[in-house]
Amino acid sequence: MTDDFSSLGLSSKVTDAVLAAGYTRPTEIQAQAIPHLLEKKDLIGIAQTGTGKTASFVLPMLTLLENGRARARMPRTLILEPTRELAAQVSENFEKYGKNHRLTMALIIGGVSFEDQNKKLDRGVDVLIATPGRLLDQIERGKIMLNGVEILVIDEADRMLDMGFIDDIEKIVNRLPPRRQTMLFSATMDGQIEKLTKKFLKDPVHVQVSRAASTADTIDQKLVKVSSKPDEKRAALRERIRASEGLTNAIIFCNRKRDVATLARSLERHGFSAGALHGDMDQKSRMETLDAFKGDRLTLLVASDVAARGLDIPAVSHVFNFDVPVHAEDYVHRIGRTGRAGRSGVAYTLVSSADSKHLDAILKLIEKPIEWLEVAAPQTARAAAEAASESDVESTGTERRKRPSRRRTKADAAQVQAPASASAPAAAVTTPEPEVVRVEQTAPSSNSRRRPAKRPEESTSSDTSAFGDAGPIPAFLLRPTRLSE
Repeated sequence: MTDDFSSLGLSSKVTDAVLAAGYTRPTEIQAQAIPHLLEKKDLIGIAQTGTGKTASFVLPMLTLLENGRARARMPRTLILEPTRELAAQVSENFEKYGKNHRLTMALIIGGVSFEDQNKKLDRGVDVLIATPGRLLDQIERGKIMLNGVEILVIDEADRMLDMGFIDDIEKIVNRLPPRRQTMLFSATMDGQIEKLTKKFLKDPVHVQVSRAASTADTIDQKLVKVSSKPDEKRAALRERIRASEGLTNAIIFCNRKRDVATLARSLERHGFSAGALHGDMDQKSRMETLDAFKGDRLTLLVASDVAARGLDIPAVSHVFNFDVPVHAEDYVHRIGRTGRAGRSGVAYTLVSSADSKHLDAILKLIEKPIEWLEVAAPQTARAAAEAASESDVESTGTERRKRPSRRRTKADAAQVQAPASASAPAAAVTTPEPEVVRVEQTAPSSNSRRRPAKRPEESTSSDTSAFGDAGPIPAFLLRPTRLSE
């Protein structure tokens, strides 16, 4: 593998910025992809998450864009990302590696005002980083014209397909000039990705530095058997967090957005520094939470899979899968948030009896066993007390109220209905029950209806009559019912 970035053909401005960022040796995907991209070839890059795919296209793109000038509303390059977080992450890479350039950049994502985006577009941008939905909105508004795009990057292509963006991508690509350079990067490769490459790329170079959907050897993976009951499962997670050695920060993944908020609140109530990140949050709240986690003001980040491929934080020490992912590929991306850039990391997956199907799919995909963590059978006194006392928290943020107990138990009702045995000891009856008076009535005719006696649990100590007093039965209730002919 190449020893340094200077031998890859990058400009001196780019290599100086890379060295200033603290990187001296390119990763395998960077060493293989960058020379081809500098020759303006189409490329398919397949590599596991955390191997430096973003820099693989950012660095050569900066070099290629040094000559030329952007025009208003006509970007020179387009980078499509599946999530807002990943788009923001790529923009940070451009700012870091492009600090020696005078290139302009715009981030077109949801949750940001159109007015701010339009100001940048009107001035002209060299690099446009966008999510498909917001980009199409701006195109329909007449704010962006794509006929000047020289370079197209489709990043996290497999995730694009999973999220249903294939139709949007086709609409966007159809607006691009046919003579362009196209790069497609993905962590996995399947039949759908191959169809995509045949449709959008011309004679692409294939670069695959590791088997698709493999996990990094720097990650210590463990399975933890837990109960499927939510409160006991949360208690087991807290115990695992406390018992984890060397934990500086961690990302905790849930399958559902509502469980993200629930778990984050639960951790906060038990004294942990935790925050939530999911798709229903507005963009400002999402960015504030991410900044707090990156700045070590939050220790635990509870997230849905929207963050699995959108975070590039080199020093995440642990990953916890609170839920086993439904899609096996998501497991690879989740645990890939730790053990990045050659660092070591730890990934725990909590597994209940209902997760066997999804776990089998993961083991089949990664083609390697995962060790079960041996834990003591009885819970610690602390965990047991927490599990017993914790109230479930609904997704709306309100605690579930305890169901009020019935006024009388079944045993009490049985005691009222059944006559006491003569041989039963007197001490067995501790609280006298009110006597139930059953009101019998004689039907005046065969067509009259009898009002059923009130059940014991409906009677009260101050009302022993079926009608609330000791008076006679109202006459209208004794009137015979006339049958229609």
